[in-house]
Amino acid sequence: MTFQTTIQPSGQQFPITDNETILEAALRHGHVLPYSCRDGICGVCRGRVLQGEVDHGKHQSSALSDEDKAMGIALFCCAKPKSDLVIECKEVSAVKDIQVKTMPCRVHSMEKAAEDVMVIKLKLPVNERLQFLAGQYIDILLKDQKPRSFSLANAPHNDEFLELHIRNIAGGEFTRHVFEEMKVRDILRFKGPLGTFFLREDSDKPIILLASGTGFAPVKAIIEHALYLGIKRPMHFYWGARTLSDLYMLDMAKSWEAQGVVFTPVLSDARPEDDWQGRTGFVHRAVLDDYSDLSAHEVYACGAPVVVEAAHTDFTATRGLPNDAFYSDAFTFAPKSPAA
Repeated sequence: MTFQTTIQPSGQQFPITDNETILEAALRHGHVLPYSCRDGICGVCRGRVLQGEVDHGKHQSSALSDEDKAMGIALFCCAKPKSDLVIECKEVSAVKDIQVKTMPCRVHSMEKAAEDVMVIKLKLPVNERLQFLAGQYIDILLKDQKPRSFSLANAPHNDEFLELHIRNIAGGEFTRHVFEEMKVRDILRFKGPLGTFFLREDSDKPIILLASGTGFAPVKAIIEHALYLGIKRPMHFYWGARTLSDLYMLDMAKSWEAQGVVFTPVLSDARPEDDWQGRTGFVHRAVLDDYSDLSAHEVYACGAPVVVEAAHTDFTATRGLPNDAFYSDAFTFAPKSPAA
C-alpha cells in the first residue's frame, strides 16, 4: 500500500509504501533528512509526526523512549507508515546534488596509528573521484554481511585517497580482518558518501567540535576543510580518550592551534606512565566546565553513542544550545555474526 508524506515546514511531498521507512522513501525521492546510523541507535533522524500513524519499528529506547512516542516523536530511519503522514523535520539541502555511488577501491596503504587503530588509505579507479562533504562516511560492502560504516577522515580538497580510521573492536569480524589479514592492494567495494554530519558553511556561529576515540576522523576532515576555506569562525576542539596513546594523532591536532583552533585533549583513564598534566574526566564535561552558555554556538559531536547522547542532553538542557545547532554522528558497531 502506498501513502503520501508531507514534510513541514517545507511542504515537500513524496509517496511512501508501507514496507519502507520514512528515511528510505525520502532519500529515494531526493529529500535528504538528517540521519547517521540508519539502525535506530544514534537518534540523529528524530523528527515529529504531526499527522498520521507509524510503526516505530526496531530501535533502542535510549534513542526513542515511550514518552517520546507519546509526544509524536519518531526515528525516521525505523518508522514505517500506517497512513498518510505529515512530518516535521529540517531537510538537509547541501547533500542533494551529491551522487551516492557504489565503487571499487584498492587498499593503498595501512599504518597503525595506535595499537588498536589502523589508518587505511583507499585508492579509487583511475580518473575517478568521490564528491563528498567533510564529515560524511562510506559503507564498506561485504559479501553476505551487514555493511560496515566508516567516516572519511580526509577533507574534500584532499581526495586523492579516501582515509579511514578503523579501531580494532573485540569480536568484530571486519576489524579482525583489517588487523590480521588485510593487505595493501586488496580490493574493496563501498557505497557513499552517506550521512548528514558535515560542516554548515552558511553559519557564522562559533564552533565546538567534540570527539571521542576514532570520532576524531570526521572532525579532522571538518577542521581541515574549514582551515582550507579560510573560515574565520572561532573553533574549539575537544578530543577525549582513555589514555595518552589513544590520542593517536596528537601532534596533528596540536598543529591546528597555530591556525587558530583551540585544542583541549581530555583523558578519562590516564596511566602513570602517561605523566598526564592535562584535563581529565569525561570529554563533554570539559565543555560544560569551559562554557556556561552555548546558545550562540554550533556543536559537532562524533564518537561513542554514550558520549554523543550525554553531550546532546547536557548541552541543550543546561547550556542553552538549540537542538538544531547540535550535529552528531554516533559510532555504532556491528555485532559479531553468530556461529553457524
